Amino acid sequence: MTKAQEVAFDLRERINAGELQGGDALPSESQMMGQYGYSRETIRAGVRQLVDEGLVVTGQGQGKYVREDFPAVVWNWSTLESRSRHETAVEGRTAGDQWSSAVTEEGRAPRQDITVSIVEPPKHVRESLHLAEDGLAVARKRIRYVDNRPYALADSYFPQELVTGTPLMEPRDVSAPGGVLASVGLIQVKYRDEIAVRMPTRQEAELLALPAATPIAEHTRTGYDTEGRPLRCMVTVLPGDRHKILYEVSTD
Repeated sequence: MTKAQEVAFDLRERINAGELQGGDALPSESQMMGQYGYSRETIRAGVRQLVDEGLVVTGQGQGKYVREDFPAVVWNWSTLESRSRHETAVEGRTAGDQWSSAVTEEGRAPRQDITVSIVEPPKHVRESLHLAEDGLAVARKRIRYVDNRPYALADSYFPQELVTGTPLMEPRDVSAPGGVLASVGLIQVKYRDEIAVRMPTRQEAELLALPAATPIAEHTRTGYDTEGRPLRCMVTVLPGDRHKILYEVSTD
């Protein structure tokens, strides 16, 4: 190993052993120079390896910290928006918002910041909703928090003519027995899911307070009615260090 790799190896072992835990500051450069007997540039090169690996993040000022662990939220996308879960919402056993219900069932506290606007949607959303080139959509954009920590972005897009005048235009949590769309006669009977794994944009990283080297999963779900008409396209951004996606698929 080079000297920088030796520094990185030792710090990595201390992190894996729990000697340095999530949120702990690394020793200062001066302290590590004395400990390892190497130059400042060598120490920086070793720490930079751990930043590139995502084990260490840069805090305010020049400090370096061990990446904090986020308890993973498990999403069973096979059942999250199922009709049976909506039925239990009617019976009062879960909240109307199924994402909030899933978080609450894990003993944690959900919260959402919601904005609503009429937009020209992104190209892949426009195509999913079968909108014209200049078609508009109603966008419900949410930053979703778990225990007051930003965990996900969820942007739902609807063809404007379908939801104008409905509760979906309100910039707050809304719910209804069977789902808000179903309550206004728009019943989703099928979903199409797409999952892309990529690095976040700068805006996504800022909204979610993501440390460097944190990939995200982009989950796009389009809902259709009985005639195959798209009613909604939801794009969810899930940071890779705080989520697990579960699917249950029949072999039939």
